[in-house]
Amino acid sequence: MSTDRLAKLKEFYEEDPDDPFTRFALAQEHLKHDNTEKALAFFEELVETDPDYVGTYYHLGKLYERLDRTDDALAVYEQGISVAREQKAQKDLSELQDAKLKAEGVGFD
Repeated sequence: MSTDRLAKLKEFYEEDPDDPFTRFALAQEHLKHDNTEKALAFFEELVETDPDYVGTYYHLGKLYERLDRTDDALAVYEQGISVAREQKAQKDLSELQDAKLKAEGVGFD
């Protein structure tokens, strides 16, 4: 079923490569299939081309953390926090702040 979903999302992407939701969904689906590099490419592109798509920041930050790129994760969380504040997106804001605090605490024993 999941492979069908990936194929369908690729079709949507070919029809409209600029749709941020499709690109976000593709990134998520690639993550589920352990295609980390493809997921990373979609997330990074989304942050670049659609900086107001606030949901991307949390997931990109988490992926950076998974790849031991804590500095990149912290920078992305900070960027997302700014966007969430501008949009008055309280739920996203608190999730990003929480993720940032946890990432900052990773190096402390």
